[in-house]
Amino acid sequence: MENPKNRFQIKREGLSRRNVLELGAFGLVAAMLPGAAFAKDKKLKVAAIFATPIEEPWDNQIHVALQKAEKELGIEYKWSEKVQTADFSRVMREYAQGGYQLVLGDAFAAERESRRTAKQFPKTAFLFGSGAGPAEPNFGVFDNWIHEPAYLSGMIAGKMSKSGTIGAVAAMGIPEVNRLVNAFFAGAKEVNPNIKKKVAFIGSFFDPPKAKEAAVAQIDAGVDVIYAERFGVIEAAVDKKILAISNMSDQSSLGPDTVITGPVWDMYPTVEQAIKLVKAGVFTAQDYGDFSRMAKGGSHLAPYHKFDKTLPADVKDLVEKKKAEILEGNFRVDVDENTPVSD
Repeated sequence: MENPKNRFQIKREGLSRRNVLELGAFGLVAAMLPGAAFAKDKKLKVAAIFATPIEEPWDNQIHVALQKAEKELGIEYKWSEKVQTADFSRVMREYAQGGYQLVLGDAFAAERESRRTAKQFPKTAFLFGSGAGPAEPNFGVFDNWIHEPAYLSGMIAGKMSKSGTIGAVAAMGIPEVNRLVNAFFAGAKEVNPNIKKKVAFIGSFFDPPKAKEAAVAQIDAGVDVIYAERFGVIEAAVDKKILAISNMSDQSSLGPDTVITGPVWDMYPTVEQAIKLVKAGVFTAQDYGDFSRMAKGGSHLAPYHKFDKTLPADVKDLVEKKKAEILEGNFRVDVDENTPVSD
């Protein structure tokens, strides 16, 4: 079986009031929506298209969510990984023509191609990770809005740093990455206004050797807590015996004595919502991004594991209080998508 690679999410839990009224007044509208002809006695066929290897955390979280949906929601799931931009439209067409009612993926590198192809298959629902908005009638978008747990992770880093210098090694200076790194540093600044930061971009979503090299350079320059926005950084932290914050998934197993915690992206709420809408025949072009936020269950902090016993109680209390403020709507983590620079 092949694997896919990309990014997506869900924003609204149902139809708007206007949608409901239209459907009530015009039953024929439903027949034109993606998934309208779905037979309840058949498994919903869902496909994913991934631009990177499935090991890359961003795509892996989508893959894991779809595997869970396969078990819990009874879908039929197939994926393709390492799909180049030049092949993106072809793979989309193959899935749509093969009877897949919902196709997920990452359109960041193939925005025009994916949107143009989606228009050719109006009865297929497409949900793609994208830096732009949705497109009628069937192109929904999502992104990993996990800046809230990234902020909480930064608070921990700011408290745990002894050198007063923390770092981050990330993919590239694009909005989707910048907002996580900036939130991490903002959290650190809240608990330690004098904290210094170092930032490095590797120019790739998946290049562990290059990420490790960049991390080693930061550590040699005084960083003692590092945000592993990319794979490869934790390996450097383990070798150099410093603390690390993981990203996207719970990566404690990569360094049990090194990884404190990290923001986790749970794509299942997004996937579950999309599947429900397609099965009901009411999938529409929406921004599903809100389903990645903490309040929707789409993101959280990874467990502390071994650090649950060693992390100072006052640090854990600070994090819990801030987490409660976020969930109650009393604190909003700023979305700063400017490219961060080292101090």
